[in-house]
Amino acid sequence: MSISLYAQTYQTWQNDPEAFWEEAAQELHWYKPWDKVLDTSNAPFYRWFTGATTNTCYNCVDKHVEEGRGEQAAIIYDSPVTNTVQTYTYAQLQHEVALFAGVLTAQGTKKGDRVVIYMPMIPQTAIAMLACARIGAIHSVVFGGFAAEELAKRIDDAEPTLILSASHGIEPNRNVAYKPLLDKAVQLAKHKPDACVIYRRKGLEIDLIEGQDIDWQTALSTAEPQDCVPVAATDPLYILYTSGTTGQPKGVVRDNGGHMVALKWSMKNVYDAKPGDVYWAASDVGWVVGHSYIVYAPLLNGNTTILYEGKPVGTPDAGAFWRVIEQHKVQTLFTAPTAFRVIKKEDSEGKLLKGYDISSLKALFLAGERADPDTLHWAENLLKVPVIDHWWQTETSWPQVANCMGMGLLDIKAGSPSKAVPGFDVQVLAEDGNPVAAGETGALVIKLPLPPGCLTTLWKNDQRFIESYLSEFPGFYATGDAGYIDADGYVYVMSRLDDVMNVAGHRLSTGGMEEVIASHPAVAECAVIGKKCAIKGHQPVGLAVLKTGVDIDDDELQAQIVALIREKIGPVASFKTLKVVQRLPKTRSGKILRATLRKIADGEDFAIPPTIDDPAIIDEIRQVFS
Repeated sequence: MSISLYAQTYQTWQNDPEAFWEEAAQELHWYKPWDKVLDTSNAPFYRWFTGATTNTCYNCVDKHVEEGRGEQAAIIYDSPVTNTVQTYTYAQLQHEVALFAGVLTAQGTKKGDRVVIYMPMIPQTAIAMLACARIGAIHSVVFGGFAAEELAKRIDDAEPTLILSASHGIEPNRNVAYKPLLDKAVQLAKHKPDACVIYRRKGLEIDLIEGQDIDWQTALSTAEPQDCVPVAATDPLYILYTSGTTGQPKGVVRDNGGHMVALKWSMKNVYDAKPGDVYWAASDVGWVVGHSYIVYAPLLNGNTTILYEGKPVGTPDAGAFWRVIEQHKVQTLFTAPTAFRVIKKEDSEGKLLKGYDISSLKALFLAGERADPDTLHWAENLLKVPVIDHWWQTETSWPQVANCMGMGLLDIKAGSPSKAVPGFDVQVLAEDGNPVAAGETGALVIKLPLPPGCLTTLWKNDQRFIESYLSEFPGFYATGDAGYIDADGYVYVMSRLDDVMNVAGHRLSTGGMEEVIASHPAVAECAVIGKKCAIKGHQPVGLAVLKTGVDIDDDELQAQIVALIREKIGPVASFKTLKVVQRLPKTRSGKILRATLRKIADGEDFAIPPTIDDPAIIDEIRQVFS
């Protein structure tokens, strides 16, 4: 039996990781080559390509123009909510990015400064990201669905010199005004930016604040185009905040050099995307998928990337994705399983697909949460192309487990994202840190050093980086997920080890929601769990114990809490259910038994934990969820 190309490639990486990544790096432009491929001198803070200088924007844009790809489409902006389709060639993108880099420099922004980007899914957002990379500024994109308080936390942590925003985002049935949220966030934040540059969209008039706000279009009219600035390969490209279990966001830091190398390598080897192919990641730039596979990876690889401002259903119907695939000749689609669950719910027989020609499509990739076998098989039967579940995280920036299509597809096992990608040594450990047998569930970990592209630390918090990811299993990165690896080497990701929920592919902290609920004057204590949801993966459910003597109607309290979470965290939390209980199940030491609560809510079998302080409470909780 001949060995597969995947197995050969994985073995090549294992035999000499540095030579493997050095070869991959040759496909990119470097102003100065590296002194070391992997610098281990300050472990566990490993650094890739130390001594090298490069520029991510140059490799995403200018390099392609210089190599004759200037007239090819780089970005197609498709917005069913505004009935707009707009194409930017690589040459046009180069012009727009260089010009907006001039806006940044005119405001005094320089290499190493932070720029917060709080914007909708419009081309200006990607242009702003690339413009920051062009001059060596560090961008931090904050999803437009976040409330002022969450934005303020990120402003205080990143300490930006500049904030880039827009008048509003557009949902299928409403406008989401960003400007009032931004103004409140700036007011709440201890750190004050030098200025806010605001892009005015049609459909919502806004007033700019004198001394704080600058009109985007006016600033562009006087801007001078800027060339790319060489930066160290180890310099940060961006900060992306992910929910922490404490409710305090963690700023994942991504470098320039290793990030470029890993993402470009992944386009060919994981996704089988060739330069010139049309690649569509149906996500949002506020999340890691948007950073990696809407903006950076496709452009590094010379692809045409689609920036889609719409939904899988409702813009206008459950055929929205098929329309985009047909119109733009999409070859690879990447989205969250949630999107296909929603499409399946609205059009279970796939009747809408019959009106479209999607023969250009080669594969569908799913990530962001576990792809349940029902959804995976439904998509396979409908699309007649490989449907590939793969697993990765904000922290890794690219797939750690995948069926690598560019190396020849392996057998697909429903429920598994397949095998570890070259670069990642994925293992399963018991609580004591010892490996478990094949098929046994434990903590999914990755042996250090992590490959290029993964987080290098947390912004301004090396200690939290170690405590969050490296201290539990010395020598390994703890993914925070539980699962197992079968006898064939297929990885199965079963659940989170902590209490961070996956709601429609977005990782959200239960701790953050609990903080908000506990702030209500009627609430004595509370817990939030992620109840399984066929559409969104998880649906947050709150349990609240009221203060003695409080008299409030349960429905009224729920309405107030829902409104409070929308205000403090944002609609993205998708919080709709609060149940009032007499007490919460706890251990004798006072820890709330969240895992037990989840099993009760999901109707699963469970053993009453021996550490519980009062077993009688279980029946009371059962009645609440019955």
